[in-house]
Amino acid sequence: MREPMKRLQNRRIALGITGSIAAYKSVELMRLLQREGADVRVLMTPSAVEFVGTLTLETLSGHPVDADVLSLGANGRIGHIGAANDVEAIVVAPATAHWLGAMAGGLAGDPVTAACLATAVPVVVAPAMDGGMYAHPATQANVARLREFGYRIVEPESGVLASGMVGRGRLAALERIVDATVGALSAEPAPSRNDLAGRHVVVTAGGTAEPIDPVRFVGNRSTGKMGIAIAEAALDRGAAVTLVLGHVSVEAPARARVIRAETAAEMGAALRALTPATGPLFDALFMAAAVADFRPRSPSATKIARSAGLTLELDPTPDLLADTAERVGANVRVPGIRRPILVGFAAEIGSFDRVREKLRAKGVDVLVANDVAEPGSGFGTDTNRVTIYAIDAPPEELPVLSKREVAELLLDRVLVRLAAASTPADGQMATTEAVERPEIGR
Repeated sequence: MREPMKRLQNRRIALGITGSIAAYKSVELMRLLQREGADVRVLMTPSAVEFVGTLTLETLSGHPVDADVLSLGANGRIGHIGAANDVEAIVVAPATAHWLGAMAGGLAGDPVTAACLATAVPVVVAPAMDGGMYAHPATQANVARLREFGYRIVEPESGVLASGMVGRGRLAALERIVDATVGALSAEPAPSRNDLAGRHVVVTAGGTAEPIDPVRFVGNRSTGKMGIAIAEAALDRGAAVTLVLGHVSVEAPARARVIRAETAAEMGAALRALTPATGPLFDALFMAAAVADFRPRSPSATKIARSAGLTLELDPTPDLLADTAERVGANVRVPGIRRPILVGFAAEIGSFDRVREKLRAKGVDVLVANDVAEPGSGFGTDTNRVTIYAIDAPPEELPVLSKREVAELLLDRVLVRLAAASTPADGQMATTEAVERPEIGR
């Protein structure tokens, strides 16, 4: 029986290793790339050599390791220039905070940054560092800059870090890095990263907290990671973004305009202000927030004593997605007002049998369903596995992806719908400056 074709058969890959403790995983990453058929050569920063010696990598790759930006190859060519011109992709894993900053600034102080600056081939970057370092605005700005270059970022994962702390900064699973490399070599040319310029995207994110008394509330386990990933991706693609933000466990992007909305009532007020009778003030709405389904009927103005016991009477909260879609539908019947694209989210458990009916009942264009009981797909994870339901297409099942990758794919699909829509009338294109801040009791 003929052996199946390997995904990287005869492809020439440069593996760039920088000075992270996760550098020890680079040996196994090289072996995984080789098992897919790749011919791998290694580039290292000086600090990476302190973590992993060159002998092992040279022995397993069959090529000299380039760890000196001034070194010459056997053919007399500068090593990193040879790599830049001879390979078909460069994979930087792990990528430290220092390397991200140097690369974003175009500082060619080591063979890895120098090769990336000199090449025109796809570059895949897998950051790894302490969680606080990765979350820092400087690091996030550098990551965004690399995305502007067209680099594929394989987001780090959450877990126990080398420091003993828990956070988001662990090197992504090696299989994800290999998959990203395969994708980079097989993908069509990426669209302009400015493909949402001139568009206004509204994203709701996080959970709502319905007060029981001044210190307690009814809520859910939403962290806001999915909504904020959409906001960040839209910003990186040139959109003006308004983020209607409930309770979240991650930082909102500094470039977004943020409206705080901690309760369903406040979030509803924010959405009503964005959908006045004169027409919606946005081009696309992503309702990624997990709005609490119930709220206490009579919240206490003072803290309830524990000794008093507690019985709650709950009322259902409004269906903000359906209400917003209804207002939008009424508005667009007015001549000259363009209908925006509406995307809802459905957190299900075990079955998606109800999703198609929800899509119809809520009046949205797209409904994104995920099973929150599935590992890697629920609240608080950095990954998600979703199925995309649309009014005019069969369901589209996606594999487990990072939430940023899911966000990019959703924006791709919304962009297609925006392009198919009629050109907005003069004065109807919403911008951040055109949107007045709603009064939501803050």
